[in-house]
Amino acid sequence: MSSTPNLPVPSRRTAVRRGPSRRRPPFVLRAPAADRSNALHAGAWWLWALGLATAASRTTNPLLLGLLVAVAGYVVAARRTDAPWARSYGAFVALGLAVIGIRLLFSVFLGSPVPGSHVLFTLPEVPLPDWARGVRIGGRVTAEQLLFALYDGGKLATLLICVGAANALASPARLLKSLPGALYEAGVAVVVAMTFAPNMVADVRRLRTARRLRGRPTGGVRAVLQIGLPVLEGALERSIAVAASMDARGYGRTADVPRAVARLTTVLTLGGLLGVCAGSYALLAAQGAGYGLPVLCAGAVAALAGLWLGGRRSARSRYRPDRWGVRAWLVAASGAAVAVVMIRAGVGDPEALRPGVVPPTAPTLPLWPAAGALLGLLPAVVAPAPASAPLPVPAPPPKPTPPSPSSSTRAVTGDAPEPKETTP
Repeated sequence: MSSTPNLPVPSRRTAVRRGPSRRRPPFVLRAPAADRSNALHAGAWWLWALGLATAASRTTNPLLLGLLVAVAGYVVAARRTDAPWARSYGAFVALGLAVIGIRLLFSVFLGSPVPGSHVLFTLPEVPLPDWARGVRIGGRVTAEQLLFALYDGGKLATLLICVGAANALASPARLLKSLPGALYEAGVAVVVAMTFAPNMVADVRRLRTARRLRGRPTGGVRAVLQIGLPVLEGALERSIAVAASMDARGYGRTADVPRAVARLTTVLTLGGLLGVCAGSYALLAAQGAGYGLPVLCAGAVAALAGLWLGGRRSARSRYRPDRWGVRAWLVAASGAAVAVVMIRAGVGDPEALRPGVVPPTAPTLPLWPAAGALLGLLPAVVAPAPASAPLPVPAPPPKPTPPSPSSSTRAVTGDAPEPKETTP
C-alpha cells in the first residue's frame, strides 16, 4: 500500500496571484526603447533645437559655441535612428565649417569695418570708382578683422548645426501631422523641401559606395559630374512619386465654408501677424516698451483664432496622432532653459559672452552659461532610445559525414557491391 506524501497546502497569504496586474506602471526617468506608441513628438525636438540656436545667437564666445555644438552632437549620436533624414547631421556640420571658411575669405578679400593695428599681410588693392566708396577689394589684413570674422562665422555655423540636429532627430512626416489644419498645405511644401537634402545626401553616399566597390574614382570633377546626373534623376523620380501619392490622397481638397467666415479668417490672420510684428518691434525698441507686450499678445491671439478658423477648410483626418507626453515636455523645457540661462547671462555679464576683438582678448568660459548649456543633454537621458536591430548570428556549417571504407574503396576501384548473404 503506497502512501501519498503530505504536500503543504498554500495559505491565503502565500497564494500566488495569477493573471496580469492591472496597476499602471509608474513613470520612470529611465528611457524606454522607442517604438511607434511612445515615439517622442517631433515638435519637442524642434523646440529643443531652437532653444540651443537661440542660446547660440546670444554669444560669440567660441568656447560656449563649441560646447553647444558638442551638446547637440552627443544628443544626435545617442538618439538618432537609421532613417534617411537622420544621416544629414554630418552634412550640416560640413556646411557650418564651409560657412566659417567663406566668412574668413570674404573678410580677407573684401575687408572689414573692424579697425585693427596688428597687420598680418597686405594684398594688392583694386581701385574702384567714386560711386563704390566704402567698398574695397584687397588691402591690408589685420588680426582683429580675422578674429571678428571667425567669431561671427562660428555663431552662424552653430545655428546651422542646431537646425541640423533637429532635422536628424525629428521625422518630417510626423512633424507634418502635428501642424494645424490651416498650415497643412504650406507644411507639406516645407517638409518636402526639408527632406530633399537628406535624401540627396543618402543618394550621393550610395552612388559613391557603388563606384568605390567597382574600383572607380570617387573624387575629382569627372566623378562629381558622373554622380550628379543619377542624383538629379533620382530627385526627379522622387518628386513624381510624391506628386502621385499626394494626388491619390486628395491633396488640395478643401471643404465649403461660408464667405463671411473666409473673410474673417483672412482679417484675423493678417491682423494677428501684423500685431505680432509691431509688438516685437516695440519690445526691441526703447520707446515702445510700454505697449509692446499688449500688442504682441493681442496679435498672437488673433493669429491663433485665424488659424483655428482656417483649419475648418481642411478636410483631412489624422491617423494615430502623436501624443505630447511628459518626456516631450522635458525635452522642450531643456532647450528653453538653455536659451533662458544664456539670455540672462548676456544681461548680467555681456563681456563674457562677447569677448573683445579690439584689442584681442582671450575668451574665457563663464560658469553659469556653461552649466546652462549642459542642460541640453537632458534629451539623451529622457527621450526614448532607438531600438537597435541585433546582428544576425551565422549558423554553424554542417559537419561532413565521413564515408564508409567499403564505399570509398568501391568508388576508387569501380567494383560492383558484393551481394549480401541470405539464409534460407
